[in-house]
Amino acid sequence: MRFIGNIEAKLDVKGRAFLPATFRKVLQASGEEKLVMRKDIHQECLVLYPESVWNEQMDALRSRLNRWNKVHQEVFRQFVKDVEVMTLDGNGRFLISKRYQRMAQIEQDITFLGMGDTIEIWSTQQAEESQMKPETFSAAIEDLMQDAEVK
Repeated sequence: MRFIGNIEAKLDVKGRAFLPATFRKVLQASGEEKLVMRKDIHQECLVLYPESVWNEQMDALRSRLNRWNKVHQEVFRQFVKDVEVMTLDGNGRFLISKRYQRMAQIEQDITFLGMGDTIEIWSTQQAEESQMKPETFSAAIEDLMQDAEVK
């Protein structure tokens, strides 16, 4: 499952958005019906996980945590507490609640970013502000890939 692309959209007055058709096709092709939404851990955006990807993430995190360790339980609780499970309506829409809109500083204009196995939802303004400068991006890629094997 690969979500790619950068698609701008708008919320309607009720806070609903259409999941872009290209992303809906990826979901349908993989047999996914439910999405899980949560605020990103690092950025001011929301993340949509197909249910199977969310379950993998939860399992991966849980496997690294000890249920009998208080800090580990708090980390897991924080990770799962602000999660919403959703299904698209017949028109391909879903609701972004007011609470989630505040968390991600979303007003009306949004940007969907395909991030491989997840989809990020940004306030369009925040998406533009969060981008790396071209020279910073170039240097980071060069640093990351300098020791990579060429295929």
